[in-house]
Amino acid sequence: KEEMSRTQREYYLREQLQALKKELGDIDDRSQEMDELRDKLAKCRMPPEGKKEASKQLKRLETMHPDASEASIVRTYIDWILDLPWRKGSKDRLDLKVAKAVLDEDHYGLDKVKERILEYLAVRSLNKTTKGPILCFVGPPGVGKTSLGQSIARAMGRKFHRISLGGMRDEAEIRGHRRTYIGAMPGRIIQGLKTVGTNNPVFMFDEIDKVGADYRGDPSSALLEVLDPAQNSDFTDHYLNMPFDLSKVMFITTANMADTIPAPLYDRMEVIRLAGYTLEEKIEIARRYLVPRQLEENGITAKHVQFDDAILSKIITNYTREAGLRNLEREIGTICRKNARKVAEGNKGPFPLTERTISKYLGPPKFSPESETEIIDQPGMATGLAWTEVGGEILYIEISILKGRGNLTMTGQLGEVMKESAQAALSFCRSRLKKLKLGDSYFEEIDIHVHVPAGAIPKDGPSAGVTIATAMYSALSR
Repeated sequence: KEEMSRTQREYYLREQLQALKKELGDIDDRSQEMDELRDKLAKCRMPPEGKKEASKQLKRLETMHPDASEASIVRTYIDWILDLPWRKGSKDRLDLKVAKAVLDEDHYGLDKVKERILEYLAVRSLNKTTKGPILCFVGPPGVGKTSLGQSIARAMGRKFHRISLGGMRDEAEIRGHRRTYIGAMPGRIIQGLKTVGTNNPVFMFDEIDKVGADYRGDPSSALLEVLDPAQNSDFTDHYLNMPFDLSKVMFITTANMADTIPAPLYDRMEVIRLAGYTLEEKIEIARRYLVPRQLEENGITAKHVQFDDAILSKIITNYTREAGLRNLEREIGTICRKNARKVAEGNKGPFPLTERTISKYLGPPKFSPESETEIIDQPGMATGLAWTEVGGEILYIEISILKGRGNLTMTGQLGEVMKESAQAALSFCRSRLKKLKLGDSYFEEIDIHVHVPAGAIPKDGPSAGVTIATAMYSALSR
């Protein structure tokens, strides 16, 4: 009862204050605020249905008490509508030479991606109404997928906004929450448009292959409308409850594996695969980008430490095994920090890099390519190629022939498909008894052991069949 009387008294005093202000001729802050909103609405170039809804909400706001909880909700909604870039876009840079120079300045190689962007700009210069492509960069970590999106935006003269989809499980992250919920907000797409302030930015959906789903909905299903050029001109966010044209936005998605992208979503995108870098490409990228960046970040210069091609090659082959460049940059950063400490302690340098100093800075070599090639000459061994998320790997197959009763043993965490490949390889060898010059009962008197090293790593797939058959034939024919 006391709380109610206190609230009523505050309301009464506030109304008295408003009346006194009017009598004294003071400016009514609320009236001024309403006039500013009306002016903003009149200047806003939103569609007619949007203006109609905004006017309706503005009239509602005028009739509400300023301290009412509903008033703040309506005011927030009106602010969101008026702050969106309905028809405000940045001008595209259609000079192909300048755009190519920007792309080449930021990234080495990746010719296929650069060619596709230049093609779009060429079409855009001839047809202003063309819709932006929806690209999907698929490749191992560290090959530059995310940074390539920023470079594309810079080359086109557009704003850039990145949305990480990794682990996203709530559909409302894309479509927003309905205004009936407390604390409702628009989805990440509308928020991003407000942040960049233009209706034609470059939007990057990072890690689209890692989107999840639970009882709150499936974000990948919500993305179907966003990434469909036939539908995204009328994208409706649950919070706004009015269509917004996304057809001018250029969408880029990234993924490590295409297999885990939902099929309907995959079908809507133009997939561009980014392969891992070769040794020569890694050396060139390190020389152009990684070394200068690490020298600058660690406060030293090329006068203190120099990385020649031989040293970079040694670091790549002995201390990294990856398709991308992240570990290489870490190792270069480690060397730079060691030398930065010397400079800070008063040593002027220069500090030459040799195999000995590299081992001192980075420790003993983690990988030894030379030793891997020495063991291939043995009978019963064959080399195959394996594919992983981080790029290609060399896969060894080892076959041992033992006295036994015709059993086939397989070790190394092999999947069902790979086990079937081993069975098929055994059947192939049994069909070649005469060529192998073996007796009819030979296979009943032996056991065959198939082992694939690195037993802690699961392995599967149909491509190892020929390699297993080759190793088995080799072991049987010695």
